Amino acid sequence: MSNIIDVSNVDKEFSGERALDDLSFSIQSGETFGFLGPSGSGKTTTLMLLTAQEGYQAGDIQVFGASVEKLKDPKQMKRVGVLTDNTGLYERLTVEANLRLYCKLYDVNYQRIAEVLNEVGLSGEESKLVSKLSKGMKQRVKLARTILHKPELLFLDEPTSALDPVSTERIHSILRRLNEEGTTIFLTTHDMYEAERICDRVAFLNKGHIQLQGPPRDLRVSHSNSSITILLKDGREHLVGNDSEGAEHIKKAIANQELASVHSNEPTLGDIFALVTGKELV
Repeated sequence: MSNIIDVSNVDKEFSGERALDDLSFSIQSGETFGFLGPSGSGKTTTLMLLTAQEGYQAGDIQVFGASVEKLKDPKQMKRVGVLTDNTGLYERLTVEANLRLYCKLYDVNYQRIAEVLNEVGLSGEESKLVSKLSKGMKQRVKLARTILHKPELLFLDEPTSALDPVSTERIHSILRRLNEEGTTIFLTTHDMYEAERICDRVAFLNKGHIQLQGPPRDLRVSHSNSSITILLKDGREHLVGNDSEGAEHIKKAIANQELASVHSNEPTLGDIFALVTGKELV
């Protein structure tokens, strides 16, 4: 599978302060790649570079097999969709009127509006004023606008930040479906649950430098302490090793009909991030 993004040894400075330090990673076509890090770690800066909204001092960035600068060509920019905190909507216009503006911008048929609203679960909301929508609904309208032109590559900067659990799950479902249909997704987040739910691979970013990357499951297994918690029906918990002695404990609990549940004690991505960087994901 070919890479849709290649970043090699990139440095970025703002007023003499290093924001990104020797940054290198690649993203395969059809992959959901998560940039995981706390506020100020360089996630948004990276997204700005990948969408040609900012320049950099050293290194190289290739998108679609060519210099990222090519994205400034309107034809190339139509291949991507970008959702950030700065992605706004016209509050005094209806949902449909907002999307019609972007249909004109991207030369998309108005019939696509009904399709995309159905995709984000907002069918029947076309005539509502944006100012009357909940925060979760507004975020789904923004996502609808972002995918209106069926981009090959989707850039998302904290797409579920401050949303309620129901709205968050709706967004996650949409992103998983888009990815299954072939859209490549670059996602910045500080939410380890979000990263585990939808990302094929993640990179831990700290002070502008990637300190660890890989598939979430592989990272959790590789940092596991190999212990198992068994819960008995009377409420007692026992921590046992992932070995023959631990197996005997579990076997005995089953034989005595005492076993309620068994859990392997794998760390969360947040636990691993704190271990590797010494920082919490907040």
